[in-house]
Amino acid sequence: MTENQYDPPLAGVRVIDLSTGPMLAIGRLYADLGADITRVDLAGVTTAVPFGPVVDGVEIAAALATLGIPSTRVDPATPQGSAAWRTLLEGADILIETTTPGSPEEEALDVAALRRARPALVVLSVSDFGRDTRFARWKGTSPVFHALSSELSRTGAPGREPLVPPGELPYDTAAAQAAFVALTVFLDRLRTGRGDVIDFSVLEGAAAALDPAFGMAGSAAMGESLASLPRGRTDESHKYPIIPCLDGHVRICVLAKRQWQGMFEWMGRPERFADPSFDNLFVRFASPDLIPAIAAFFADRTRAELEASGQRYGVPTAAVLSVEEAVGTEQVAARGFFRDLELAPGLTAPVPVGIAEVDGVRASVLNVPPPPRPARPATAARLAARPRAERGLPLEGIRVVDFGVIIVGGDSTRMLADLGAEVVKVENSAFPDGARASLPPGVMMPGFASGHRNKRSIGIDLQHPEGLELARRLIAEADLVFTNWKPGTMEKLGLDHASLASVNPGVVVIDSSAFGPTGPWAQRLGYGPLVRAATGFTKKWVYPDAPDGFQDDITVYPDHVSSRIGALLALALLVRRERTGRGGSGSSAQAEIMMSHMVPDLVVSALAARGHAVETPAHDAPWGVFPAAGDDDWLVVTVRGDDEWRALTTAIGRPDLRDDDALRTRAGRDAARQRIDEAVGAWAAAHTADEGMELLQAARVPAGAMLRGADLPRWELSLARRTFREETHPFGTQPFTLENVQIHAEHVADPPSGPAPLLGEHTAQIAAEALGLSADETSALVERGILEAPLLPSQV
Repeated sequence: MTENQYDPPLAGVRVIDLSTGPMLAIGRLYADLGADITRVDLAGVTTAVPFGPVVDGVEIAAALATLGIPSTRVDPATPQGSAAWRTLLEGADILIETTTPGSPEEEALDVAALRRARPALVVLSVSDFGRDTRFARWKGTSPVFHALSSELSRTGAPGREPLVPPGELPYDTAAAQAAFVALTVFLDRLRTGRGDVIDFSVLEGAAAALDPAFGMAGSAAMGESLASLPRGRTDESHKYPIIPCLDGHVRICVLAKRQWQGMFEWMGRPERFADPSFDNLFVRFASPDLIPAIAAFFADRTRAELEASGQRYGVPTAAVLSVEEAVGTEQVAARGFFRDLELAPGLTAPVPVGIAEVDGVRASVLNVPPPPRPARPATAARLAARPRAERGLPLEGIRVVDFGVIIVGGDSTRMLADLGAEVVKVENSAFPDGARASLPPGVMMPGFASGHRNKRSIGIDLQHPEGLELARRLIAEADLVFTNWKPGTMEKLGLDHASLASVNPGVVVIDSSAFGPTGPWAQRLGYGPLVRAATGFTKKWVYPDAPDGFQDDITVYPDHVSSRIGALLALALLVRRERTGRGGSGSSAQAEIMMSHMVPDLVVSALAARGHAVETPAHDAPWGVFPAAGDDDWLVVTVRGDDEWRALTTAIGRPDLRDDDALRTRAGRDAARQRIDEAVGAWAAAHTADEGMELLQAARVPAGAMLRGADLPRWELSLARRTFREETHPFGTQPFTLENVQIHAEHVADPPSGPAPLLGEHTAQIAAEALGLSADETSALVERGILEAPLLPSQV
């Protein structure tokens, strides 16, 4: 390939996409990574699932998800269609399907028969709640998934109803998880020749990839899981405060001591905050005067002035922008993230050109070279040669060097480690992982235990030339390198892909950053809450009657979904390496991943501004959160179409609503939304949330009780699907509840139980095994501070 030409990692990988509705987003990811994907409308199997608004007869979300992807109609009941279907299957590597469990469509597809005929086929079988429990026929929507994943319990103001986040985040984040797990099984297929069927639950994917209750939490959580939050929606705005200013609002992040000292200097060293105790995060959080003082200081300054000054003083600062403002920023323009494209005749709108980069080029179906394409990969000879213990871990034998920190860095490699990869975390106490920085030495907390289990740790001083050389020796035998350090740091150390290719031509280097490795914002200090502010998400996450009451304080997004995109990129580039023999680089920007989740709303807004009429609202009625009997208990009730409307009115005993001609259409129900909400609210208030959910789901109406994080491990569905498990840690203060199964498939085992390491816990072991150092050589390097041994609690 010539320089700056896209060599798609999944070129030659053939995907049949039978999905409909929001999970079309899986195919979008594969298409942009270069897979030969064909959408198939299979008679008797695929059923159109409308979702989102309609403009000029075009379903905008579906048009965006399928842009540039070929489609075909096949009727296997005819001789010609049967032959065409057999031909498609014979050439397929991955099949994506979204039939409803227990439906005639599921029976007609007959996945078991497909696998008997094509045992090497990887089938990604997607349903709302999985196919192997009594919940299989339950129906989900974004608000229902928010409720049952516990996300809803963490969004909204104290004393008010929970607030459903904007967009379709459960589907968007679950799609990234689904794409990752299917590619994991496919890579294993290339090594073993054996396919599998993945029973993928949208709820589980969303719960893991959006804001997991038992996953890693942000730095301000001090190592505790989100499930430890008290009952009710607590006010957490002091952690990532949003401050009014002359022309709007800005959000700041003052967590680390150095960030506070920068803030103190910026404010002119005010005497009332000069006490050294303010270096302590908890003292600042508890101060009733600090945020008002910052607000007074910001009041006569503009957002742009505050952003510039914040960067200068080392205080992460971001303007709270609207989506439209975010799309128009200099960073988005410099990165070339959007391009005006025709979605349908006469409908042109801004569309993202891929959410990741491969070898510095946008990974997008728009950049995929025309035919002829590379031959499909038949085997993974390089990886197949690795010894394996056959423990049911598909990534066994893949070697990873992990420079990642906090959530994105920690979670991406934890996912690989849980599936068998050998992950070595490189760290040093002088520049600790932010997820460790707030922990006492030698103490393990739930967040870090969750994000770093099944890894080993080596302490290396990368500021020393000898330490840097040791890191390069580690990488010489690695398959993957992960980093989410500030852009440019790896280049300065000579650990970027261009520098490492001479050491290891097959190495794949994956990086993630807040705003991307290039552009005027590349060096901005970025945390998830600041990225949400800068991309327009924070401004949309509000109650309609309180547009300045921003409610995204607690949610950890887009960190976890960004880690999925990084892991997906890594596996895709390993697939390409089997074809080409060379490694490569993959890069993603959290801001661009987040903006891609808002594109349907952005497109509708842009088209409306250009005079196009929105024919169908985004959601039917009812569509919301209703108070149930109990203490701060809530029930989500949603309807999609006439059938679910009739089922709802029957279930709640309101034939008058069912028989009202004005309510027979979606438009009519939208016009009478308040009347409908009052009727549903009265019914919900007479039932507990669990009772209401069970009754409505039995009637085939999408509904969900708002669960708290602490409820999830003992919920019947979680127990049946082995979603969580309890583990102890040698240096933990109590047993931890951790996420468990990622992939429900016949040939994939549950994750191993390797405890998260202390800093440098395996230095001696790794030095001997991977670096070939003797015990004396290792001791000497530890003595000189080039290597670092663990600091145990007894030594503190």
